[in-house]
Amino acid sequence: ERCAPPREPPAEERAAPRAPPAGSDWSVADILEEEDEQDRVPVQRLRRLGESEELRGLLLNPHLRQLLLSIDQAEEKSSLLRRFMQEPLFVEFADCCLRIVEPPEKENVLPE
Repeated sequence: ERCAPPREPPAEERAAPRAPPAGSDWSVADILEEEDEQDRVPVQRLRRLGESEELRGLLLNPHLRQLLLSIDQAEEKSSLLRRFMQEPLFVEFADCCLRIVEPPEKENVLPE
């Protein structure tokens, strides 16, 4: 008897990460591909977001909260994100988050 070779999934199935079923446990590692590794932020740096008074202050803004909810609930998150990157309030939020998880290097800062 001869067995058929295993079927390879189409390229689009291999490339697209699958979302875990609702209610299941998953981690960031489950959805990141190897090439995304350089974009991963260590958990200890992410915890700084919860400790930031500046970020908490921004999140008190109801307009920003609505923008974030819209992104969270959107079907086309990437296109909505591109649109919101034109909104000064969203850019301020994103810049604040980046400053917290990737503080500017000391060598690039002039002494006062």
